[in-house]
Amino acid sequence: MTGESAEPTVVTVELDCSGRHITRELRPGAFLAPRPLLPSPDRLRIALVGTRAGLLAGDDLRLDVSVGPGARLELVEPSGLVAYDHRGGTSSWRARVDIAEGGELHWDARPFVISAGARVERSMEVSLAAGARMLWRDTLVLGRSGERGGGVRAMTHATYDGGELLVEDLDLMDPETRELPGILGPNRVIGSVTALGTAPGGRPHPYRTDLAGPGAQVRLLDTVAPAAEAELAAVWEQWLADGGPGVPGQPVTTG
Repeated sequence: MTGESAEPTVVTVELDCSGRHITRELRPGAFLAPRPLLPSPDRLRIALVGTRAGLLAGDDLRLDVSVGPGARLELVEPSGLVAYDHRGGTSSWRARVDIAEGGELHWDARPFVISAGARVERSMEVSLAAGARMLWRDTLVLGRSGERGGGVRAMTHATYDGGELLVEDLDLMDPETRELPGILGPNRVIGSVTALGTAPGGRPHPYRTDLAGPGAQVRLLDTVAPAAEAELAAVWEQWLADGGPGVPGQPVTTG
């Protein structure tokens, strides 16, 4: 089967001259359609709704997200994504995020499942201006129930005010290598909560890593998803609550 490649899904939000949040552009792509959710006084909430099965061999999912100065966006994923058996092929998932000065993005992503036989290259490019912030929750699951799982290479490159904040190349393509002691071992769930542009406080966490600038990450490994997801959810809620004026429900004042 020939894979699908088309224009990216585009989400662009801004503040108008009165300080009201507006959607400048919501454009569906081949796999995801952005849909506005119930309005909130302090942010926009946009759902990324899947429009077809995927990923299949040859598929190229692309997503472009832009948050204007002082604007706040929450991305919601109603369901996770599954990369199916590629039968010798490959697919890609690419996201580009640009957040202007004072802007903020919350992205609580659903699990990304890499089925047996899949080979996926995934990249996340994030550019934050000074004073911009992003909170991102992300979970990779190697295989469906009873599967060893396919291969994935997950690359993340985040900059803050022009300087590199997080650069990571997580190569999990080869099951024999990734299952070695000291890498993943028996674990097939890799989950993380990452704060970019701000260093959250709150209770210390044994698996927290501070980044090369304002930011931190908690990453967990597990053999099954529920335990890791529960702990990541607790970190997510704590870091949201620790976000000061940027937490949901508290208005953001603009000059």
